[in-house]
Amino acid sequence: MALYEHVFLARQDLSQQQVDALVEHYKGVIAANGGTVGRVENWGLKSLTYRIKKNRKAYYTLMDLNCPPAALNEMERQQGLSEDILRFLTVKVDAHEEGQSAMLQKREERSERGGFGDRGPRSFGDRDRGDRGPRSFGDREGGDRGPRSFGDREDRPRRPRETVEGGAA
Repeated sequence: MALYEHVFLARQDLSQQQVDALVEHYKGVIAANGGTVGRVENWGLKSLTYRIKKNRKAYYTLMDLNCPPAALNEMERQQGLSEDILRFLTVKVDAHEEGQSAMLQKREERSERGGFGDRGPRSFGDRDRGDRGPRSFGDREGGDRGPRSFGDREDRPRRPRETVEGGAA
């Protein structure tokens, strides 16, 4: 049997108990088709980068699967039909990771650091500009826009307008 990591996004208006019920349902689908489910991580309600089916947030859930492809296909088919599932992604892996996923590790590291306030005081104009001096825009030839290279109208005569019969141009 193959090893997979499967992540699905559930609608934002579901409760955590409904998301847990979805996980149990899909565990049953995998088990009925001869597979097993390893760890299950609920990453919680997170903001989406863009709206998906009018949702701005979604519940993210990761599942480690050890199942035949037929079991995975059946679970993905059911998730595609479900109105509660916005998106899903399955990746075949050589071995499952031990411990927590990177998403949960990041959250714990952030809480240990104390958030973003540990960087020290900093204001808007404190960027390191290196060897550069202050910017000045008048250094180029010909003023702010640089020398004109094409389309110079001073050195060629203007063409007269063509007149339309019965009136002005």
